[in-house]
Amino acid sequence: MCGIVGYIGNKQAHPILLEGLKRLEYRGYDSSGIALLNENQIEVFKKQGKVVEMENLVLSAGLQSTIGIGHTRWATHGAPNNINSHPHYSNSKRLAIIHNGIIENYATIKEGLLKRGYTFESETDTEVLVNLIEDVLVHTHVSLAEAVRIALNQVVGAYAIAVVEQGNVDQIVVAKKGSPLVIGIGEKEYFIASDATPFIEYTNQAIYLEEEEVGLISLEKGIEIRTTANKLIRPYIQELALEIESIEKGSYDHFMLKEVNEQPKSIFDTLRGRLLVDKSAICIGGLNQYEKILERRQNYYSCMWNLLACRLGCRIFN
Repeated sequence: MCGIVGYIGNKQAHPILLEGLKRLEYRGYDSSGIALLNENQIEVFKKQGKVVEMENLVLSAGLQSTIGIGHTRWATHGAPNNINSHPHYSNSKRLAIIHNGIIENYATIKEGLLKRGYTFESETDTEVLVNLIEDVLVHTHVSLAEAVRIALNQVVGAYAIAVVEQGNVDQIVVAKKGSPLVIGIGEKEYFIASDATPFIEYTNQAIYLEEEEVGLISLEKGIEIRTTANKLIRPYIQELALEIESIEKGSYDHFMLKEVNEQPKSIFDTLRGRLLVDKSAICIGGLNQYEKILERRQNYYSCMWNLLACRLGCRIFN
């Protein structure tokens, strides 16, 4: 599974992005990268291998930026290498994008973009998507959020994306379909991630994007969410109960080793409040309202099985 992180606020972005990517390492990946913005350009750093290898590139550059996006990639379209790693630029380097998921009709979109003069460095469907968004920007002169929304109406497949624009240090645009994406809301700062683990130490206020929603995250205007059909959505802000200790490796060398050793506790926590010892029963909340439906179906399938058995028996004995 790929991982997404993002930050916009008043802190230096790269330490938050790098730490966030390390917390997403449990998802598995073959390369990583981040894009940092200033007033003049988008600077992309990406490399095959572990996050720490890419981190050295970022730290040696010494960039100052309060907005950026980051990604850990598990190769789908294209081999695991530096070129296919995320983030990806658009042709003009006006935009940069990170993407989880698969664009199923990328080949058709790419063919149209090639005819309009676009070129491609990578083998990825993601580079096709960012150039499609740029093409909409060039020909319609709309905002970045609107260009993303229009472009996604041409896309078939799954995506969780974050897009930034050169010179636009006030905004990150995100969208989701089929892949998870959550927005963390801090004090005059915002976070984005595949799950809450990268930002839980900063805030427990979060918005989980729903299917086919596009979010504009702005320091000036806050958060605006619309569907790809352009319907304005009032977001639901959740208060998360996740604790920072539960997402760290602790004394274990690997997350898998931690998960194996935590299985007894996980089973205990799962059964907590559900195991009714005095009644020799397990109570699973939420099923009570469907009890009669399940009973009817059980009776239906029981009757069907008896009927089938009877017919089979008749055939056998006749």
